[in-house]
Amino acid sequence: MDKEREREDARRRREEEDARRREEEDARRRREEEEEDARRRREEEDARRREEEDARRRREEEDARRKKEEEDAKEKLESHKKRMEQLKGQPRLPKFADPKRYDIWLKPDLSTCKFAGSVAIELNIMADTCFIVLNAAELSIDTASVSFTHHLAATDTSNSNQVLKPLYVDVVEEDEILVLDFSDTLPIGIGLLTIAFKGTLNDKIKGFYTSTYEHNGEKKNMAVTQFEPANARRCFPCWDEPACKAMFKITLDVPSQLVALSNMPIIEEKVDGDLKTVSYQETPIMSTYLVAIVVGLFDYVENLTSDGVRVRVYCQVGKVNEGKFALDVSVRTLELYKEYFAVPYFLPKLDMVAIPDFAFGAMENYGLITCCETTLLFDNQHSAAANEQRLAIVVAHQLAHQWFGNLVSYLAVNHLFPEWEMWTQFLNDCTEVLRLDGLAESHPIEVEINHAREIEEFLFDTISNKKGASVIWMLQSYLGAECFQRSLASFIKKFACSNAKTEDLWAALEEGSGEPVNRLMNSWTKQKGFPVVSVKVKDQKLVFEQSQFLASGYLGEGQWIVPITLCCGIYDVHKNFLLQTKSDTLDMKDLLSDESHLASAWVKLNFNQTGFYRVKYDEDLAAKLRYAIEKKYLSTIDRLGILDDSFALCMARQQSLNSLLTLMSAYSGELEFVKTFFISLFLRSAMKLGWEPKKGLDCLAVFGYDPALKEGSRRFHAFLDDRNTPLLHPDIRKVGKKKHWSITSIYPSTIPIKFSSGLWLQAAYVAVMRRVSTSNKFGFESLLRVYRETDLSQEKTRILSSLTSSPDPGIILEALNFLLSSEVCNQDAVLGLAISREGRETAWTWLKDNWEHISKTWGSRYLITHFVNSVVSPFASFEKANEIEEFFANCTESKIARILKQSIEQVHINANWISYKVERIAADANPELLEFVKQFLLACSCVQQCKLSYIQIIEILIKKKKKKKKKGPHSVKMRYKTHVLRIQQ
Repeated sequence: MDKEREREDARRRREEEDARRREEEDARRRREEEEEDARRRREEEDARRREEEDARRRREEEDARRKKEEEDAKEKLESHKKRMEQLKGQPRLPKFADPKRYDIWLKPDLSTCKFAGSVAIELNIMADTCFIVLNAAELSIDTASVSFTHHLAATDTSNSNQVLKPLYVDVVEEDEILVLDFSDTLPIGIGLLTIAFKGTLNDKIKGFYTSTYEHNGEKKNMAVTQFEPANARRCFPCWDEPACKAMFKITLDVPSQLVALSNMPIIEEKVDGDLKTVSYQETPIMSTYLVAIVVGLFDYVENLTSDGVRVRVYCQVGKVNEGKFALDVSVRTLELYKEYFAVPYFLPKLDMVAIPDFAFGAMENYGLITCCETTLLFDNQHSAAANEQRLAIVVAHQLAHQWFGNLVSYLAVNHLFPEWEMWTQFLNDCTEVLRLDGLAESHPIEVEINHAREIEEFLFDTISNKKGASVIWMLQSYLGAECFQRSLASFIKKFACSNAKTEDLWAALEEGSGEPVNRLMNSWTKQKGFPVVSVKVKDQKLVFEQSQFLASGYLGEGQWIVPITLCCGIYDVHKNFLLQTKSDTLDMKDLLSDESHLASAWVKLNFNQTGFYRVKYDEDLAAKLRYAIEKKYLSTIDRLGILDDSFALCMARQQSLNSLLTLMSAYSGELEFVKTFFISLFLRSAMKLGWEPKKGLDCLAVFGYDPALKEGSRRFHAFLDDRNTPLLHPDIRKVGKKKHWSITSIYPSTIPIKFSSGLWLQAAYVAVMRRVSTSNKFGFESLLRVYRETDLSQEKTRILSSLTSSPDPGIILEALNFLLSSEVCNQDAVLGLAISREGRETAWTWLKDNWEHISKTWGSRYLITHFVNSVVSPFASFEKANEIEEFFANCTESKIARILKQSIEQVHINANWISYKVERIAADANPELLEFVKQFLLACSCVQQCKLSYIQIIEILIKKKKKKKKKGPHSVKMRYKTHVLRIQQ
């Protein structure tokens, strides 16, 4: 029992011990679990804290990164804004990127007048930069398409080239630039910039624009480019500066039935249904303004030069015969220039295209010359001889650019070379530009350009072109034609396909001649204006003195190195020297070996009128020149120059009206083209000549000469009855058709034809319009009907030039409104601004009422300035000048600023002159003479507007004054001399 109890106790104790151990084990396990839980919680807490720390650190890092990115972006934006501000108004593009090659694709849609395109430009990055600036205007840039691919060197082991996308793509329309700002610095070296874009084929006759024409009675569009002076940017993004030369590869997608032309020949043409892709050979290196594209429906005539150059003249279908004369002139002129410049034509083809809507006469695009239809086409039956002659001049001028203007370009636009017109009528152009350059608001040939918009204002106007031609002609005449040609040929060879400065040309001519050409020409190209050289005889010496000529009558401060050419007594006795100071002398004994002739010898300065200056003779020398003029000892050119100088001096109040009229009496026996230019139409002589040769009858019609009005009306009505009836005898149209091809002149009759100007072809139209009134509009309506029915551009030109000749203000207003209609091409509207004297006020009111429309529609400076000058400059009162200034006071059109100042200055000059001369003659008791002088002065104030000459005005007024012609010795000539004597009294 005890044992059992003991065993039971022992068992119980064991169980209790086991239970205790289990409890202890459980407690230990629980403690371990608790400790594990605590450890795990600590680890979790540590992990959480670490995660929180990591998250905090990441947030801080992200915040820092984001803040840095924001700061960087802000800094880049600020930098971009600052850069954009710095680029604003800059005259030139930055020079750290140099374009080498353009690959251009264009797809014009002639139905919607839109186009799409892309350009890949091979660039040489020459300095560290993170941005690229090029020109673009009126283009929609596809931002996503823009990229720059750096071409890695051949030694680089990378698998691909580096492609960079710009951070900012901005078009600044005001400055016509496209700014591409990259996040990183662009690698130095060669890269490829690609840009896709869209644009509009505009109606502004510049950039990439549309011209309209009719085919089978349906109006159609053609696409045309006019990039000079700086409008390639309106077609594709580019470095649109003359010095930034490159090569151009052009591809066009156009309707398959159309002709697509560019500078170079076609290398491939793929037709795909209604479209075709046309690819052209790559051009030689050239400036952007010479790139050309024409797309339309054309026919052509072609020929080859002796070198195998293919020459074509393109025109509208049905007008191909009108292009044959231009083709003949082109081929012959290419042969001429190859010999003269001693360098063959550089391209395998030359195309010339007649464009209906064209702002200029022609454009010298390399290999693809674009021309106004009226300039390039010649109709043997209906075109005037003046049209034929102008065509030859324009073709010769544009082809000269293929050597001189295109091969030898300027380093920058302010070094634009003077235009090359050695084959044009120097004297007529010189006379025109002398009048303009005599204004205080003129400008030098070489002008510092601050913006592209100033290029057209300063560097493609009459001063830069025709004054440039005049001073070059003066230089050539002084150096000698052979020396000049030899030096020029050497210069062209040296600078072919490269840039040259004006000074490089002077240096070449100086080296070839030994004369101080650079110093001489700088005095002519770097300052405005020109001198008047006064000459007198004192102690058997010729005394020369120069001063700046101003049309206002004041003397300027300019001084020139003047190439003086003179002859004495006979043309065989001549002398050339440089007037390098304000005054100089020349012993007449050095000119004439026989001293007995000194007292009677006449002296003519500016021999053959090759110098760009006026000459003022003292009374003794002037009297001897009058005798030489009467005896025809002087050439026609010199006789013309003397009279032109005399009139200019009279207008500038540097010579009396008495002296001018006395000089004019020496021209009473003129039979050559001096009479044509100054039109000495005495009634007795005119009646002997008959209708056909009377080249002043159109001008007589302007002045209301009744026989001209009646005969003109008669012929016009005959023409309406039968359109094949010529208004003038066809023989007159053929004057000067005999051609003599030579280095110095394509046509020997160039000057006589040009001075006639073909204005006599308008005699009938002007006569009709002079008889038109609001109560009798038949003639006006008939002319409009002829205008609408004819497809001859030159006929349209003649009609437009006559419509505003009516003395009726109501008809003038109707004619002016017609110019604004869609029936008149924009570039032709300016032809109708030859307003009659009676219509000036009407035209001024019309201009003011329509100014907003005119300034928008005729945006080209070349066109809009015609509106201002033609309407404003003929006025001759101070009150009108003030009214004009007040109207244009708020006008912000920079392109008219200079022409407006010049026109207002001309109004002041006219008013001053009339006031001055009338006051000087007012003491004369004869009211009839005073009225005559007033009419003369008023007529002279519109010489340029009416295209009338000084002799013509005087004699027309005399005819109007004398109602009856007396028989016997008191002839027209005697009546004229009587007027002169009465003015002298």
